[in-house]
Amino acid sequence: MARNVEFNEAEAIQKAMEVFWKKGYNATTLRDLTDAMQINSSSLYNTIGDKQELFVRCVQHYTDIRKKDWEERLGSERSPLSVLVDYIHEAVKIIINGEDSCMAVKSAFEVATNDDRIKQILAADDRRSYQFLHDLIKKAMDNGEIRDDEDPALLADYFNSTWTGWYESFILHRDAVKIKRMAEYFIKQLTK
Repeated sequence: MARNVEFNEAEAIQKAMEVFWKKGYNATTLRDLTDAMQINSSSLYNTIGDKQELFVRCVQHYTDIRKKDWEERLGSERSPLSVLVDYIHEAVKIIINGEDSCMAVKSAFEVATNDDRIKQILAADDRRSYQFLHDLIKKAMDNGEIRDDEDPALLADYFNSTWTGWYESFILHRDAVKIKRMAEYFIKQLTK
């Protein structure tokens, strides 16, 4: 009889998330996951469930990490505009240097169209992203760093959709200069 391996579930979710993030849902095998998590398949099935259930937990874990990051940025003592500009520059670095892109974007295109649970997790993440950007932009407006005749809701929506477009553009063209120029243009438009 095979022995079940005890494991730290949080660490296992993190490791599995990294595999899904790199390979995508469809290309990831059960063997890839159990190797990364350093467990056997019966331990996976007995504690978490199947590949789909593990993926749901991994996407939730990924969005929880993002939520925590946004909360920390919003709580910063720095100027809201500088926080926003840093966030945009970090986004550009991730797009042009990160091999794995954004797990939320990848999951939205690969899985969310056919999986309501993933769609709900990503929709909640999108709402939090929107709220983070909206609140940051509004604070910058209140501080006089962004013109007060701008609409923070429109700017937050625009940035969310623009960010996804930057990913697609880089995947298709591998033009880092183009992504940097678009980011600088967006920043310039905010601060006119």
